[in-house]
Amino acid sequence: MQILSATRGCALAILLVVGIVATGVPAAGQSPQNSDPPLSPPEPLPPAQPSARGDEIFADLVKHNDLRTAALRQYAAVRTYAVTDLGGKVHAKQTVQMEYIAPDKKTFKMLSEEGSSVVRHLVLNRLMESETSAAAGKEHHDSSITPANYTFHPVGEENLGAHHCFVVEAIPKRRDKYLFEGKVWIDSTDFAVVKIAGHPAKKLSFWVTRADFVRQYEKIGDFWLPARDETFVEVRLYGKKILSIDHHTNSVNGVTSASSVGNSYTAGLSDSR
Repeated sequence: MQILSATRGCALAILLVVGIVATGVPAAGQSPQNSDPPLSPPEPLPPAQPSARGDEIFADLVKHNDLRTAALRQYAAVRTYAVTDLGGKVHAKQTVQMEYIAPDKKTFKMLSEEGSSVVRHLVLNRLMESETSAAAGKEHHDSSITPANYTFHPVGEENLGAHHCFVVEAIPKRRDKYLFEGKVWIDSTDFAVVKIAGHPAKKLSFWVTRADFVRQYEKIGDFWLPARDETFVEVRLYGKKILSIDHHTNSVNGVTSASSVGNSYTAGLSDSR
């Protein structure tokens, strides 16, 4: 019973953390995401100190995301979900075909699955169900990366692959488990999110002692779409687990995008740990 409760705690953590990045910067909003990470107690949130430059970056990000959202009619991707331990042992794995049709429809078709049926049911299937409901407006949490929820504090600039990025600290305006604190890398030309790294702004539950995530995006044509997610969760009695999601986009607005994948950027996870 304790192990099952811990598994449910792990499922809750993953659902919440992945939900933060999935709903905070949805793929539509982005259109014209090996060693053990340090697990230390979260530091208190600093008081919000609005920066004029941070406000400008934020305003440009929101404006460009709105334009790209309006342009994205459809995209499809093959996703591979996997829950592993730190040694690389796979507890559960699923490969699915996902299709998004604007403005509010997401569908998932199972291609293959393996491993624990309990983990697949409690974690992977629930992730897809939650994402479908959120897209349709059946689940709503005010977690979007907007000035209503965050303040941006510039901390520098950095090149990620071919993309020159502004690096900003995202400071949540309230302690909410659906918000995050961390860093965001924003392309200085497209004003699109290239990478997010952080953890929830509020403790998730008794079971979850730590949760960290990294989401990386790739540019396909004029659109920025998720490339890879990794969520690191430490759960009482269950240990440290990793959920990874690899996104392989195969069409955008009805046009096959396989030839465009070569333009993508996949950041090394060590950069954000």
